[in-house]
Amino acid sequence: METSATLRGVRLSAQKGRLVADLVRGMPVARALDVLAFSPKKGARIIRKVLESAIANAEHNDGADIDELRVTTICVDKAATLKRMSARAKGRGNTIGKQSCHVRIVVGDGKAA
Repeated sequence: METSATLRGVRLSAQKGRLVADLVRGMPVARALDVLAFSPKKGARIIRKVLESAIANAEHNDGADIDELRVTTICVDKAATLKRMSARAKGRGNTIGKQSCHVRIVVGDGKAA
């Protein structure tokens, strides 16, 4: 049994989100929540909320036992970039790309359905 939660278009670069995702991939959910709670990175707070949502989905929708759950899959994919302009000398302009990403977490008990 696997249950997922998704957060789309979060204002975090995919590269920075993947650094945090690599910390908790494959861990039991209790340990993953502890690791994310004490990580100083911005992405840790965001991924923690998505993980809590996936746990709640598993408990409510599938009646899963929280103590058995593990983070089976976590992927952070690149999303649309917000394009902004910055004024430069002689009437020119530079483009600033504000990155965003999609976070998808799948939790499961490791047993076949």
